[in-house]
Amino acid sequence: MTPHLDHFYIGGAWVAPAAGPAAPRLPVIDPAREEPFCTITLGNAEDADRAVRAAQAAFPGFAALPQAQRTALLARVLSVYEARLDDLARAISREMGAPLAFARSAQAGIGVAHLRQMLKTLDSYDWSHLRGTTRVVREPIGVIGMITPWNWPMNQIVCKVAPALAAGCTMVLKPSEIAPISGLIFAEILDEAGVPPGVFNLVNGDGPGVGMALARHPGVDMMSFTGSTRAGIQVAKAAAETVKRVSQELGGKSANILLPDADFARAVPLGVEGCFGNSGQSCNAPTRMLVPADRHDEALELAARAAARFRTGPPEATETQLGPVVSAQQYDKTQGLIAAGIAEGATLAAGGTGRPEGLNKGYYIRPTVFGDVRPEMTIAREEIFGPVLSILPYRDEAEAIALANASEYGLAAYVQSTDPERARRVAGQMRAGTVYLNHPAWDAAAPFGGYKRSGNGREYADFALDDVTEIKGVVGWA
Repeated sequence: MTPHLDHFYIGGAWVAPAAGPAAPRLPVIDPAREEPFCTITLGNAEDADRAVRAAQAAFPGFAALPQAQRTALLARVLSVYEARLDDLARAISREMGAPLAFARSAQAGIGVAHLRQMLKTLDSYDWSHLRGTTRVVREPIGVIGMITPWNWPMNQIVCKVAPALAAGCTMVLKPSEIAPISGLIFAEILDEAGVPPGVFNLVNGDGPGVGMALARHPGVDMMSFTGSTRAGIQVAKAAAETVKRVSQELGGKSANILLPDADFARAVPLGVEGCFGNSGQSCNAPTRMLVPADRHDEALELAARAAARFRTGPPEATETQLGPVVSAQQYDKTQGLIAAGIAEGATLAAGGTGRPEGLNKGYYIRPTVFGDVRPEMTIAREEIFGPVLSILPYRDEAEAIALANASEYGLAAYVQSTDPERARRVAGQMRAGTVYLNHPAWDAAAPFGGYKRSGNGREYADFALDDVTEIKGVVGWA
């Protein structure tokens, strides 16, 4: 836990909210127990303004630092982050219900991966080069407003903050009010690492009170938002009046195409695992499994068996693989979508409505698999954000590609085949920001972001540095 639940980190110090004792407080709910385990104070537009002004004041000096000094600062952040890994894991497990081992290795551990990758990227990033007689220079964009979600709190915070620090930007972070504790600990990490005052600022609050204030603020040069498509549209509209850059990573409904030559015994269970990981609460999860019609029943049986092997339970139990979903709202939404799948005629092969057996409290969802899903069904179109897999049959490769692309989203796509050339050919036809072939290892250097309503801009590694910098041409340099 952190002692700073009632404070914001502004200008290098922990400060009281502008509203003082009248500032609203919000319980942070433990989703495994359905009860508050702490409360935080929520900020308002005045708090956001104080943070932006601190970031503006810090920007000229931080942007002027030699790159070697910013690189050394990132290395110190990594060192302190690694020392606080267990604190982050415990916070994430409590605030969003992630199994403790997963919270440490994946949820908190992914921040280590991003910091290491950013340090590696800085070894070869092209900040400046000569093109004819023109010097082309990349410079920090300025003050960045950051709004991050609850489902992968450290992933989305670190993959925004690390490139901003590397590039010489200053920033104001509004972490999710649903899972805010890990964000407060992260602010402590940056403070201990010696990030200069005003470079990084954090204000807790909700979207209307703080998030939109950042988006509208004329002192913010860029908004970096991760969350729902609905909220992303609101941020973009608010930001438009000041013509600031907006980078968004939004929703997804990713297709996983199993081509006829795929190894189904391997591909189907891995597809289920990918869909159910983090209790199904990943925007790039492969939630639509597309299989040849003549192998549908085989895939459905394999998926149902794989789903039955998942252990859902308390986050602190060592055998737990899936914890609860994050909130009552998310639980109710997922239950409603499972019920819609049944009502619309999909074949329920595993799971269903209600909690798993033996779990009478907590926002737990039964790992669920549907077969015979048609493209027009609700479960084939809407992002569920729970451990629910939909299996859709296709007639041929062309139809599989068409079905995969027939979504308003385009964050990720997955292709399974024993023929690498065929997999690559299909990947080339996917309208998605990232395509994963045969369930590869996660890559912190791959660009992350989406097509269509899954957003714009790209995060991770040098792609993130491109996003947080402006390009200047100095003509007549040589």
